Amino acid sequence: MPKQKLQKAVIYCRVSGTKQVREGDGLGSQETRCREFASHKGYEVVKVFKDEMSGKLAARPAMMDMLQFLRKNHKAGTVVIIDDISRLARGLEAHLQLRASLAKAGGKLESPSIEFGEDSDSLLVENLLASVAQHQREKNGEQTKIRMRARMQNGYWVFGAPLGYKFETKPEHGKVLVRDEPVASIIAEAMERFASGRLQSKTEVSRFLERKSAFPKNRAGKVHLTRVMELFNRPIYAGYISHEDWGLHLVPAKHEALVSYETFQTVHKRLNEAAYAPARKDLNEDFPLRGFVTCGHCEQPMTACWSRGRSAKYPYYLCDTKCCVEYRKSFRKEKLEGEFELLLKDMRPSASLFAMAFDMFRDLWQARLQSAEDEKQSIQMQLSQMDRKSAQILDRLIDTNSDTLISAYEERLREIEEQKTFLAEKIQKCGKPIAHFDQVYRTAFDFLGNPSKLWASERFEDKRAVLKLVFAERLPYTRNEGYRTAQTSLPFKALEDFRLGKFEMVPPHGLEPRTY
Repeated sequence: MPKQKLQKAVIYCRVSGTKQVREGDGLGSQETRCREFASHKGYEVVKVFKDEMSGKLAARPAMMDMLQFLRKNHKAGTVVIIDDISRLARGLEAHLQLRASLAKAGGKLESPSIEFGEDSDSLLVENLLASVAQHQREKNGEQTKIRMRARMQNGYWVFGAPLGYKFETKPEHGKVLVRDEPVASIIAEAMERFASGRLQSKTEVSRFLERKSAFPKNRAGKVHLTRVMELFNRPIYAGYISHEDWGLHLVPAKHEALVSYETFQTVHKRLNEAAYAPARKDLNEDFPLRGFVTCGHCEQPMTACWSRGRSAKYPYYLCDTKCCVEYRKSFRKEKLEGEFELLLKDMRPSASLFAMAFDMFRDLWQARLQSAEDEKQSIQMQLSQMDRKSAQILDRLIDTNSDTLISAYEERLREIEEQKTFLAEKIQKCGKPIAHFDQVYRTAFDFLGNPSKLWASERFEDKRAVLKLVFAERLPYTRNEGYRTAQTSLPFKALEDFRLGKFEMVPPHGLEPRTY
């Protein structure tokens, strides 16, 4: 007697995501139960399909593969075994869509948990169970959202770690953001440089980040401007959490900030202003003075290029203004930049003058610390006034029915909350210097004492910073005369005026006339 041919069957298993695969055995347990059911029914399992995807969606990779397999074996007919009705779908619409697709492809749905039928009672039970599965999914989503929002209200970030941070489990905190070095320090430096003006535009910030080997870049090795804007627009780097869809705005965070909120606000202010000295595409590290040194005849910025000789290439600066007498006449790079270095060295103040300036700044530092308490009280008064304003606006918001006024009041409340956050941070810093005077001013005085030291740096941005920090205007250069009188920035101008005796020190007895 010929052996009876067994009914072919496939098994479909599904979990909501890879985390359930990594931390549990959901797929394995479903397959085991379905195989046991197939053995009991006398089915031959020919294939197993597994998805790691939400049941809300009907289009899933393994589901699409299974439907294609069923269509190929349509004539023979195949049983589709699922562990539970929720494994097929977690939504009524998706369930009905997949039920129709399975039937059309020649599949017959079976499960150890429910008996599928085509009569009205069986369909009613099936649809009710599918609706219950959808309700459970939606309820789980609501509860997860509530828990996530509550955790964010407590100051913890609950989404993917932003660039420059990583998650670390700590006692009494659970998963909390910590600095991911060296990217965190690179982001902080970029924001501080942009806030201070050392980086004048988003393009300069992009180039600065591209020169940092540790900073992630795209496939072309570039940092796009959208990445720069993403960094600058996230208050999470200033130690605050915002999620407008959940009604959360500037919630103080538990993680360490990369920059102060004051720096974050300055960055936003500079983004909304027109950039001074915007970054030019023709700036080149081979010619740091390009675009800054002007022709002494036409006062137009010089350009620069490499000139090819018989056996080598030679660098030159030149005037490219057609109506100028120096048009296309070149200046050797070594001569022009060498004279510039001598100009910087001449700006170095004497030891006695430098010591006097250092003592003056130290006295100002001490006076500023003594006045910090008065400033703290003034800020607290401002906070009290803002609290009263917030209360008044809230009263008006409750009494109005106009959508336009509601929107205006909400925007005003948001502005007040941002100002309060800024002032609260200032109160915490009042009278608490970040570091000792010598440490804070060491870099600044090193630069004032010898700006040529920073110019000698191999970093292109340091050379450009010297131009912005030392000089108030572009430098004119004439072939036979060299550099003309430079218009220096305020610190160097003040030191020069002291050296020339234009300022007199206050006498010991003060400014009032003596009395006898």
